[in-house]
Amino acid sequence: MKSRPGTHQAVSDTLDGQAARFATTQWTMVLTAGADGPGRTVAMERLCRLYWKPIYAFVRTHGRKPEDAADLTQSFFAKLIANDGLAGLQREGARFSTFLLTGLKNHVRNQHEKEMARRRGGGAVTFSLDEAHAESWYGREPTDGRTPEQAFERGWAVAMMESAMETIRLECESAGKGELFALLSPFLSREPERGEYDRVSEVAQMKPGTVAVSVHRLRLRFRDCLRAALAEGGDPDDELRHLRRVLSLT
Repeated sequence: MKSRPGTHQAVSDTLDGQAARFATTQWTMVLTAGADGPGRTVAMERLCRLYWKPIYAFVRTHGRKPEDAADLTQSFFAKLIANDGLAGLQREGARFSTFLLTGLKNHVRNQHEKEMARRRGGGAVTFSLDEAHAESWYGREPTDGRTPEQAFERGWAVAMMESAMETIRLECESAGKGELFALLSPFLSREPERGEYDRVSEVAQMKPGTVAVSVHRLRLRFRDCLRAALAEGGDPDDELRHLRRVLSLT
């Protein structure tokens, strides 16, 4: 990584100056997807891409084959759109993930293999789901003894964390700090091993102490982004506690 003046300010500048552009919460996106207007299609597609993992995990853990799981995942979102399933949804009450899980259970229960065969390749596709990618992701998830509901919750937690990570990545890349983010992002989920900050400092041409400060700031920003992603209605702190409980059981 080439040395540039002010490189050690990369994360600090990004974290302090970019947050306002990503203030829209997932709940705002839900309400937009459920209302008539120019942003509905984009909001619905974003919801599909955010929530397909927990939905796919639920269906696969339910005993469905990969191709059937892909069909059911896509047809579930298609049903939400066709039936205005998000119209009139209120922020108060149960978390949005609970709303989705309830609807998903009903959808899986009401579908038959004949319907799935007819939908495959012939129905309205809400978004493109790469089955190979979906199954590769699912294969990396722990599944021993897990119920479909637990698989959904685990997928939801992973999706929320990935959403927060993607927000920070986009912020850093928009500020021209993508390479630095790639170096520091592994420390969002673990503590550094001995000498690891020294090696990063050589590549980034930063002092080890500056690396540590930058990682600390990046973790704070990740927490803020995660709280925003969890703000689906109800207390984000409660959602965060729920996420931690879900991950502690895996």
